[in-house]
Amino acid sequence: MRKFFGYLLSPVFYLLFGIVITVFHPVQWLCLKLGGYQTHKKSVDILNGCLLALYYVLGNRVKFINKQQLPTDRPILFVANHQSMYDIPPLIFFLRKHHGKFISKIELAKGIPSISFNLRHGGAANIDRKDPKQSIAEILKLANNMKAKNWSAFIFPEGTRAKTGKVKPFNVGGIATILKKVPNVLVVPIAINDSWKMVRYGTFPLNTFIHMSWEVLAPIEPYGFNAEEVVAQAEARIREKIS
Repeated sequence: MRKFFGYLLSPVFYLLFGIVITVFHPVQWLCLKLGGYQTHKKSVDILNGCLLALYYVLGNRVKFINKQQLPTDRPILFVANHQSMYDIPPLIFFLRKHHGKFISKIELAKGIPSISFNLRHGGAANIDRKDPKQSIAEILKLANNMKAKNWSAFIFPEGTRAKTGKVKPFNVGGIATILKKVPNVLVVPIAINDSWKMVRYGTFPLNTFIHMSWEVLAPIEPYGFNAEEVVAQAEARIREKIS
């Protein structure tokens, strides 16, 4: 039955999704040119709020749980499991006050209205997985901005999406670089549950009437731990929360 409704509602979702990202592309450009970083960021926050609202067109529900008192006066590295592209709008929208930037594939930085523009101009680290030197340089640039501008960052250390929701082993690389270059960073794990079910059948039809959740877990103070230990703690806490 969910798949049947997916065939009916997915075209509506994609039509609205396309309208939103098309409209916000020139909006972002204007905001960046006329108002600079802060105004551009507000447009990106609103964009992701709109994209998040579209989940409800499919009858899907989003539950964002954040019982942590996270600081805003120091950079945060948000470490999350990765289940689908639909993981991202809730992270940006609900954690918008932390100025989080993504470490993402360079392929996403071109060809997608609004989304590619933000990746190119919003401070993300767009890495080429085939070019280790370029990847390290991008992450270092992000780390320097985190330290200088008090930005935060999101990273999916599994590397690729977990298509069945099962958590894959976490990679240390990008996290280790940020821990080394941003000594006052706070590591905050986030457990994402059931967003993979939205794309259970692929890109079409999208699944319907799914209850998805994002839960911000207790922060990890990395001081006194090496990168491997910090990543192991984050991975263990996330695994405990994945249903």
